Amino acid sequence: MSGVPALLTVDRTLVPGVALRGGTAGAYRAVANAPGEPHVVRTELEARRPDRSSRDIRPLLVFAHATDLQLADVQSPTRFEFCNEHLDDPRFHRLVPMHRPQEALAARAVQAMVRALNSLDYGPRSGADISLVITTGDAIDNAQFNELQMFLALFEGGLVRPGSGGPRYEGVQSLQWGDDSFWRPDGDGMDDSDWYQRRYGFPHLPGLMDRALSAFHSQGLRLPWLACFGNHELLVQGLGRVTEPVRQHLLGASKPRGSLAELDLDALEDAFIQAPERFLSGQQHVVTADPDRRAVGRREFVDAHFSPLSRPLGHGFTTTNRRSGTAYYVHDVGPVRLICLDTTSAAGAADGCVDEDQARWLRERLEEVHSYRLTAEGTALTTGHTDRLVILFSHHGIDTMTNNRTLPADPDGSRLIGGPELRDLLHRYANVVAWINGHAHRNCVTPRHDPLGRSGGFWEITSSALMDWPCQARLLELLDNGDGTLSLVCTMVDHDGVVSPEPDLPWTGRWLAGLHRELAGNEPWRGFGSAARGGLADRNVDLRLPAPFPLR
Repeated sequence: MSGVPALLTVDRTLVPGVALRGGTAGAYRAVANAPGEPHVVRTELEARRPDRSSRDIRPLLVFAHATDLQLADVQSPTRFEFCNEHLDDPRFHRLVPMHRPQEALAARAVQAMVRALNSLDYGPRSGADISLVITTGDAIDNAQFNELQMFLALFEGGLVRPGSGGPRYEGVQSLQWGDDSFWRPDGDGMDDSDWYQRRYGFPHLPGLMDRALSAFHSQGLRLPWLACFGNHELLVQGLGRVTEPVRQHLLGASKPRGSLAELDLDALEDAFIQAPERFLSGQQHVVTADPDRRAVGRREFVDAHFSPLSRPLGHGFTTTNRRSGTAYYVHDVGPVRLICLDTTSAAGAADGCVDEDQARWLRERLEEVHSYRLTAEGTALTTGHTDRLVILFSHHGIDTMTNNRTLPADPDGSRLIGGPELRDLLHRYANVVAWINGHAHRNCVTPRHDPLGRSGGFWEITSSALMDWPCQARLLELLDNGDGTLSLVCTMVDHDGVVSPEPDLPWTGRWLAGLHRELAGNEPWRGFGSAARGGLADRNVDLRLPAPFPLR
């Protein structure tokens, strides 16, 4: 039976279900309904437990978090899916996977999440209205203009065009591509027509690719939403610098089939980061050229968010960002300051960092909402400013801010600052209560204690990718418990795609979104058996921490 899940996972969860088909390496499983999960109370930063019957509990901010949509032009001339043939080679570990069987359906999954968030009015714990949606980067996959247009149409409302080039699908999952290492839903009617069907029992669904890439209309989010800049917004497949040869190839009519004969296999990651065009050599497949595939950079990405439909104008980005080519900003909501960081490095590589200019800007924005701060030596300094609670958000988190690469043209540029140094800086500003991020494609909630006891610490909340299993978003409720403590109550949200997309059902938008989720669950590397969903203490949680100043 198919059905719509209860969207909040306190009511119902989605888990691996029965085996639908077998393969030589594993079974292809359905997605199934399971009982809801209550909130796990975590007291690592605050041991006191407020009386939940108290009427003194006051909501301060309720918002949703969605991350890593990775909307891809699946026919792009500069996607390097052929690297997936080397998944078992450790030398390719940092490059793969470069293709997922569900990615052509990603726009439908995002549409289903837009509908889900639009249907939610209030937080399940507080009953307070949801104020906004925060995104934390990798909305697109390959730094292309047509991908950016797809994202904005989905979130702002409008006509969504997942396809590109010609009228028919021309990518690696077509029979014409002639490579059976990719899932080919059109197949040849046999159970062993490709690697995914042979080994994992993937389905035979003729006509799926053309249906997946057909245009459709999105209602857009009814809530205001804030944008963020991730590595896939700037880099080729989130890793390689967009060089001039890559820019030219994007606009052409040939797509690489793969030839690594001239590359040093022991230095593949560096080669791809510095010069992705080296992976464009060898045999090519003809595709239809499309001028909308042109590369976009940081400035154009920011500018595109200043449309008449944007709410708030610029989706957080400011006129200063447009003028300076930066992508970090503040957005104040009631008693809370939201600070968006830009952690993406123009020098390439997937992980992040910030430069000294952004770190200096961050210190200034933090000081504006602290009545006192600590120096690096631990001395308290009065600022004269009014206190506000602070929530940071960015694409990368503390453990994935390890990038120390510099641009070849500026090897002696600004000093780069990683996650541990930023963490230590935040401990000098006691009003920071949370850091929200993505990038890791898994749910993970980590208490960040101040080892010197200068502050009450903060919670780092990393959410899973909408692209990959479990294909969820997260609701967050910041509550004043009325007793000198705060709670950050987090609740995972499922989209409204069909739970069991049986092939004989109508292939509606909800069916396609449900199939995306089912395929994501069965993807061999990031599916049901991976750590992406996190543990119980990473999903529905009530995160306690001391209030850093009197809130009433």
